[in-house]
Amino acid sequence: MNRRLLLAAASLAVAGAPTRAETLAEAVRAAAATSPLLAAARARQDARAELPEQARALGRLTAVVEANGGYDRFYGGGNTAGGVSADLPIWTSGRVRSAVRAANADGAAGAQALRDVEASVLVDVVAAFADLLLQQQALTIASAQITLLDRQVAEAEARFRLGTGTQTDVMQLRAQREGATATELSARAALAAAEAQYRALVGRAPGRLEQPSAALPGLPSSALAARERAVQANPGVLAAASDEQAARARVDQARSEGAPSLGLGGSYGYGFAFGSRDGALRAASAGVTFRLPLLTGGVVASRVRAAAAGARAAGYDRDAAEREAVRNADTAWSNAAAARARVDAGERAVAAATRALEGVRAEYSLGLRSTLDILIADQSLRGAQLSLAGARSDLVVNQAVLLRSVGALNAGIFG
Repeated sequence: MNRRLLLAAASLAVAGAPTRAETLAEAVRAAAATSPLLAAARARQDARAELPEQARALGRLTAVVEANGGYDRFYGGGNTAGGVSADLPIWTSGRVRSAVRAANADGAAGAQALRDVEASVLVDVVAAFADLLLQQQALTIASAQITLLDRQVAEAEARFRLGTGTQTDVMQLRAQREGATATELSARAALAAAEAQYRALVGRAPGRLEQPSAALPGLPSSALAARERAVQANPGVLAAASDEQAARARVDQARSEGAPSLGLGGSYGYGFAFGSRDGALRAASAGVTFRLPLLTGGVVASRVRAAAAGARAAGYDRDAAEREAVRNADTAWSNAAAARARVDAGERAVAAATRALEGVRAEYSLGLRSTLDILIADQSLRGAQLSLAGARSDLVVNQAVLLRSVGALNAGIFG
């Protein structure tokens, strides 16, 4: 009998155990694996990765097979011809080399753009996670407020029946209870909206969430360190630097259009004319081709000037990207530091409000406090709890923004 009771108690304990809360790392991994925005960015980068190969192909051997046939009504016969031709560039005055440099730089810029897209998606996921956690906590706080008020209403009604309380106390608590109900309904609506945003970004329905750690890994140690890391590792800055390299390579590429080039060429073919006494004709040739543009109507010089102007613009874009990265790092650092201070103050406020409410309840049981005193103390505690939850939400989001600004936000840092 005792053994059956123990087994039953163990079963109830397992059934009643709360499910494991979902972590921020799990949400990030799910989003990174299912995000269509990130998948599209990866596909675009795959396309950019082919550009260097296409540029290198400009300096490689090419071959073409051609064939044709026809009928000549004047001579009363048909003819066919076919052949193979091949070309191999030997010297292009740097045209191929500059094209490869430009393509490599374009690919590097695309890789940084992909990093920034990933960081943008992760910031959105962290914000959705933090907001959903905040709304879950807000609903919990609102529900706890209703539970407390239900108990207070029942106690006030009992006091009124015993003649130790007033009808005013009862009505005041009932009014407070209805207000708490409205707050709970608003919290449920906000929670539903947060869940929809979470599903859209993470790709699955949310469960119970776990509070993230107080500090995300990889944060800079100071505002100065944040600025330095932003200039060195921000994806926007690195992409702009690669764009500048590509633009300078295109200047050389434009100049090479007016420079001489040298190549090898060869062909082999045959022709056959029906009705001809000569029958099939075969021919083969091989040689060296030298090309030197003499007059281009000024188009080469114009393209060089345009490419040089583009390179100057790319240099200014890089400077602007560095300034923007530093500004974002400064702003993110300040916001994260302020959120950290709000969390510390919120924790102290919750601890003080909790002790105050316990003291008011003890004094109320001795008749030293009124119902209004309990309501004020409880409202103060709920407000402090909600403020603390909001500060924690802001902290994790601002830390993610700071990590993005210094180029350190990626799925791997979450574990």
